[in-house]
Amino acid sequence: MSVLVRVPTPLRAVTKGQGELQAEAGTIKELIDRLDQEYAGIKGRLCEEDGNIRRFINIYVNEEDIRFLQGPATPLKPGDEVSIVPAIAGGASDGRREMD
Repeated sequence: MSVLVRVPTPLRAVTKGQGELQAEAGTIKELIDRLDQEYAGIKGRLCEEDGNIRRFINIYVNEEDIRFLQGPATPLKPGDEVSIVPAIAGGASDGRREMD
């Protein structure tokens, strides 16, 4: 069951610079475990110590957020595309506040 995994720039130091990976897994949880076997430390960047996905990490399967699917138990099938997207917080960078 090979899936395509899109890796964001901040995690590419762990994946030896690769932005796309091929992996075999039946669920998102299994995918993260398999990636960590090959790219040590990636699970620690994606998951809390209890194994839950960090709240600032968004994972999509074929452009659908796994939070609205089955979370880490979301099944994968051959050809699926998994995107790992770190959440970005921001606001007005010039110090101005919007007027009411």
